[in-house]
Amino acid sequence: MFEVEITRQALGDLHYLTKRARRIVVARLEEHLTHEPARETRNRKRLRPNQLAEWELRIDRFRVFFDVDSVARVVRVMAVGRKEGNRLFIRDEEYQL
Repeated sequence: MFEVEITRQALGDLHYLTKRARRIVVARLEEHLTHEPARETRNRKRLRPNQLAEWELRIDRFRVFFDVDSVARVVRVMAVGRKEGNRLFIRDEEYQL
């Protein structure tokens, strides 16, 4: 079982979401990332190399970006954003991956 760690940056990102959205995202983190977080699924995929994170988890219109440390068995949530069409917003600013 993996431990889910939310970075200070990602905690700040969560505060830009509504209270309901925060609850949904945090609940799904435990559900999707504690067992086999480095396995691709319908809602979880490995990203092309970028400066944000290695993996993306899709939760409705929200996106959680995370890295997996298999040796330490830790998942580090690096950022949380929301998608609107083909555009990604983190802290209400458009972000390019």
